[in-house]
Amino acid sequence: MKSLKDFLRNFFNNSGHYVFLSFLIAKICGFAGSLLIIRLLPEKEFGILSIALSVVAIFLPFTGFGSSQSLMRYGSIASGEDEKQKLSSYFFFKGIFFEMILLIVFLTISLFYLNKYEDIFLIFVFCTIRLGGFYFVNHIQSFYRITAKNQTFARISNVTNIGGLLLILILTYFFKVYGYLIAIAITPYLSLFWLKKDMYSFSKFIPGQYKEYWSYGMFTAATSLISDTLFSLDILLLGFFSNESMVANYRVAILIPSNITFLAISFMQSDFPVLSKNYQNKSFLTSYLINFHKIFLPVCAGIFIFFYLFKSYILQFFFGETYMDNTTLFMILLTGFNLGMLTRNLYGNLLPAVGKIEINTWISLGSLILLSVMAYILIPMYGVIGMGIAMSFTILISGIAYLFFFFLYLKKLS
Repeated sequence: MKSLKDFLRNFFNNSGHYVFLSFLIAKICGFAGSLLIIRLLPEKEFGILSIALSVVAIFLPFTGFGSSQSLMRYGSIASGEDEKQKLSSYFFFKGIFFEMILLIVFLTISLFYLNKYEDIFLIFVFCTIRLGGFYFVNHIQSFYRITAKNQTFARISNVTNIGGLLLILILTYFFKVYGYLIAIAITPYLSLFWLKKDMYSFSKFIPGQYKEYWSYGMFTAATSLISDTLFSLDILLLGFFSNESMVANYRVAILIPSNITFLAISFMQSDFPVLSKNYQNKSFLTSYLINFHKIFLPVCAGIFIFFYLFKSYILQFFFGETYMDNTTLFMILLTGFNLGMLTRNLYGNLLPAVGKIEINTWISLGSLILLSVMAYILIPMYGVIGMGIAMSFTILISGIAYLFFFFLYLKKLS
């Protein structure tokens, strides 16, 4: 894979474009679903529901105790179809056992809210069903990814996301909050139409390196949770050090910059099984880096120039005249996330692919500390602009850290 032409040909031959489009559709459906419940549900019901969904978001990365993440990584490395099926069977049954423990803990948390919020236990019950469904979604999709059936993976993703959005629209419109709860509980189980015997036929198989496999899965889950926390911490810090007006302006300014990173993330996720399979191939990894930059350097430059030229019009069109004064903050954040695609998103996805997920965990923890310190210093001095600088600086420094450790790994390869 020396040339850009070969790089793109391999991407399309591997049906990577299907995976890329499925991530885009998932993002659009998620955004549309959020808008629907805001408009269709009363404020009180939406608030209570948001509490339960926030707890779901914390538990979601730990679905099956990281079984699907481990399957993705080690199933991609496995040499033959028989070995892939054995690994799938092992993680399928072990994952279900761990998932049951997770669901019991999740449901137990609802007891802390019983005296404060009406009907919240019922909401947690539906969310428990949804959380259990995501175990099957993740495992089934991982199986199709490791067996190079990206088109099937994309089809499952599209059916669950588009089907879920339609269910939310119809059931919430007619049955309000209970309709919404039924819709989100049913949606993940649409993936069961693609459940095959090949995924669980070796029920008694136990791999020799199972401790390493589960360690990888748990580190991946922890890293995902910490990374998500980074993009909640900025709002919490700004709210603590300033006021609700600054928070509103910051949320508007960061919405577009934070979402452009899906371009790099989706691209990397499309190639994750191939990268995992070639984790010891120095020439392949080096060539991949070169070709990635050939694509995304022009993309990032184009994004920056476009938004720089039309920043005022874009803010006015999407958010109204009230938020037009946020052009400076918008460009600071855009610069940070744009550079993040070339560093944080690239090397932060390469490290798990080569089995160095624990590095991501520690860098993510360090990022939380760095963001907190920077916000503490800069918000009192520069207000909301200070928060923008703190976030962009944190993204850049964490990206450089990922780059440093990946090149250390690359240097050690023969």
